Amino acid sequence: MPRMARVAPTPVRLDFPGHEIVAAGLDDLAAGRQSEAALVVAMAAPRLRRLGLHVPPSPVDVPGHRLYDLLAQDGGGSAHSRYNALIGRVVSYARAAEHATAR
Repeated sequence: MPRMARVAPTPVRLDFPGHEIVAAGLDDLAAGRQSEAALVVAMAAPRLRRLGLHVPPSPVDVPGHRLYDLLAQDGGGSAHSRYNALIGRVVSYARAAEHATAR
């Protein structure tokens, strides 16, 4: 059987917007924690994996629902805006990474 070359995962780029959430989320997923960062990164896992990041499996089946529940417990009426803001930060990271690889 031919050996396949292992490709090292792409490191999180610290010069991209949203890097702090992506890095924290990856660390938390690897440790099995269900933090806000871990859940939003789990939601974006397919897109982040296409960019070369190693995203550990999510500890929950529907991370978006778990994230919203977590935000609602902590923030009451601001859960919706916080949910959208977290998603926006990860989308900003992904867009910057996609733009950088397209050059």
